[in-house]
Amino acid sequence: MPGYHYDRLSAQDNTFLVGETPTAHMHIGGVSIYEISDLTTPLGGLDFAKLRAAVEGVLHRIPRYRQKLQWTPVFGNPVWVDDPNFNLDYHLRHTSLPGPGSAAQLKALSSRVMAQQLDRERPLWEFWFVEGLEGGDHFAMITKIHHCMIDGKAGVDLVQTLLSIKPEKEVLEPEPYTPRRAPSSQELLRDELLRRGAMPFLALQSFQNFREETGNLREELGLRVRALGELFGHALNPPSETPINGPLGPHRRFDWLSFPLEDVKALRRKASCTVNDVVLCTASGAFRRYLQLRNVEPSKLNFRAAAPVSMRSDAERGELGNRVSSWQVRLPIEVEEPIERLRIISELTRELKEKNHAIGIELMMNVAEWTPPVLLSLGAQAAGGQTNTIITNVPGPQFPLYLLGARLIDMFPMAPLLETMGMSTALFSYDGKINWGFVADYNQMPDLGSFAQAIEDAFIELGAALEVEVTGRVQGCF
Repeated sequence: MPGYHYDRLSAQDNTFLVGETPTAHMHIGGVSIYEISDLTTPLGGLDFAKLRAAVEGVLHRIPRYRQKLQWTPVFGNPVWVDDPNFNLDYHLRHTSLPGPGSAAQLKALSSRVMAQQLDRERPLWEFWFVEGLEGGDHFAMITKIHHCMIDGKAGVDLVQTLLSIKPEKEVLEPEPYTPRRAPSSQELLRDELLRRGAMPFLALQSFQNFREETGNLREELGLRVRALGELFGHALNPPSETPINGPLGPHRRFDWLSFPLEDVKALRRKASCTVNDVVLCTASGAFRRYLQLRNVEPSKLNFRAAAPVSMRSDAERGELGNRVSSWQVRLPIEVEEPIERLRIISELTRELKEKNHAIGIELMMNVAEWTPPVLLSLGAQAAGGQTNTIITNVPGPQFPLYLLGARLIDMFPMAPLLETMGMSTALFSYDGKINWGFVADYNQMPDLGSFAQAIEDAFIELGAALEVEVTGRVQGCF
């Protein structure tokens, strides 16, 4: 047994590193709002020391948070190694909003935090605890984690590791941290050469296992070939240029809104479709309205959204890293009638599911395990340029969660922007609400609030068309 320890990043995890540019940072995050409960100091401020102790008490459950990147010589492959100089105080930040501490100020702060790249010489995460929210009854936590560490589904599992389903207030004693020795550059290079030498045998064994576990080999191979063909077909038919697509600047905007989850489910039941179909239809209507405000005719556009699809099995719950693929969905923004838009989207997503369209990207990621980082970078850039926007929807727990007795009220997700993609939309359902988070390039979408309003208008329009009463956005807690 070697006297050192490291974990190799998968090819998919690595795409979020090689695809990062000076203006397109590949971290994900969110803004969580909590009741302040009794997490206050005698002077009335937020008890940051207690929150710090709470995070320190659970760090042993998520060892990746004490690991940093190291790089294999010659090949440039990244690996995770224990950080011998780990300093929790660097990763936990404490700040306050100036008066009046409005939601707009919290959104602006979140935008600035998310616009800054994470330091690759340290573990790739930050938590910002924010006090001074209007009314004094709540505090916020801004989370910022590099996408190479987790995907959306893994992020939900992580949230439930840090939080509790009961209003407990116990702070766990931290377990001693003894970093394991990291390999030297020579050891990493030797291991990589051995791994590459064994690749043909591993590939043959993998194919043998696939053949033994597959009932109809010809059908399964045909499915994968067709999925790859459709993926390359999208590359040959790029989406239209729009005002929200272009070179990214260094700054961001952030906005959010919430709907009652039961309203979304009522529309789903009435239309006999999925919750995600309702989400995509609402987004289609909003993009139609917004582009018309920008004097763009929707009927002339091939407007496409990437819709991430989790490939994570139940057995993989709690694991970090990425197990995600993506659908390429052409949004029917040229269609005026909301019911017709929903019908088109429902048929399209059903077809994508039946054809197992997401397997194409998963297959590419498996092949990418053999790919040099330079080619992997080109592939990541090409994939990012084939959609106008990202719409990702992650289901969360439908029961309250607590942090040291402080009840989590809302969690608004933040997805990254890819090069030439000026806006992303992320959704997270929690405790009876479905929360939308919009991240946008500062210059490309100076009127991001207009798009958030267009989402609400499109949702209400869809409800009226289906003759289902919906209430629109839920007012925030401060």
